[in-house]
Amino acid sequence: MDNGLRTARHARQWSQERLVREIERHAQQHSLAVASSVSLHVYVSEWENGKRSISERYAKILRALLGITDDELYGRRAALTVPAEVDGYDELMSRIDTAQRISTTMVKTLTEQTELLRTVDRQMGAASLIDQVTGHLATLEDALTFAVLPETRRPVARALAGAATLAAWQALDVGAVERAWRHYELGKRAAKEANEPMYLAHATAEQAYVLCDAGRPAVAVELIRNAQHVGNQMVSPRLKAWLYAAEAEICAKAGMPDDCRRALDNATRCLPPGEEARDPDMLSIFLNEGHLNRWRGNALALIGDNEAVDNLYGALDVIDPTFIRASAGLRCDLAQAHLARGENDLVRDHLRQARLLANRTGSVRHRRRIDQLSQRL
Repeated sequence: MDNGLRTARHARQWSQERLVREIERHAQQHSLAVASSVSLHVYVSEWENGKRSISERYAKILRALLGITDDELYGRRAALTVPAEVDGYDELMSRIDTAQRISTTMVKTLTEQTELLRTVDRQMGAASLIDQVTGHLATLEDALTFAVLPETRRPVARALAGAATLAAWQALDVGAVERAWRHYELGKRAAKEANEPMYLAHATAEQAYVLCDAGRPAVAVELIRNAQHVGNQMVSPRLKAWLYAAEAEICAKAGMPDDCRRALDNATRCLPPGEEARDPDMLSIFLNEGHLNRWRGNALALIGDNEAVDNLYGALDVIDPTFIRASAGLRCDLAQAHLARGENDLVRDHLRQARLLANRTGSVRHRRRIDQLSQRL
């Protein structure tokens, strides 16, 4: 039975009718031919009950709409990727030669592709990128599988670590938590092989958010502190500040206000001065004083500190408008801060704007938080 479709639809709190409308809207935007509305209603019901198989034409649309892989769409666990059986040494050597070419000439291009995917993700969300990200990871994994010598493998492993961590955060955003966890594990393995403690610390710290979202904030605190220990003195000052800021947020969610404030002080102490946000040693890290003010406001709002509001409005004044998902999170933070002060009209206003932004990116994670905050009004 194709229950994976039903699970993904429920994660977005869509009715079958809403899914049909989204299929039609997507088809119209991309000039695709689909069945009539009446037929689509029948298809969706039959797909979810295993009475009709999903053709590749519709599977492609559903993957883009829901941000899920084929395995998740069809309700089956991801199979362990095993190279196709090779027919003698010639085929094997051909794949090894291909991996060698990738490691020496294409790693820079593949890394640039990761950054392009990161940029599109910030502005459009993760759901629309599922096919591109899946293919990108497969290329890098295959290259690493058939790379031979350490000097060949390390650059590929480094590129894979960055791509896997991005894919994991995207999976977490669309509610695919098991996929997120597996991608973080892949990123950590690749970082270890590449001997890149910064990538390992970053992947480990972000993985703590999976635990936190799953209702295990105390274990998440332990994991993010382990990430700081993993990085030790080998991480850049900006990444160190990022790790402390993440610790502060998770400590707030774990009900540890003193630890939260201490981590925020450490983040402020470590953050390099200036407007520059991107870490040249870790391209996935964006953090300057404006970003840290937003993070501080988020953490302080979670522990009910009145200082949160000033920090958050300061962050709202300087946030990059292309960071759509971050803007949705900031609106949620402001709603939380005003909720603690009993300012319900402002809460509703920020939640309304947060929902509009979350709908643009298809963020299940933000929609879930919006619904939780709405229920507290």
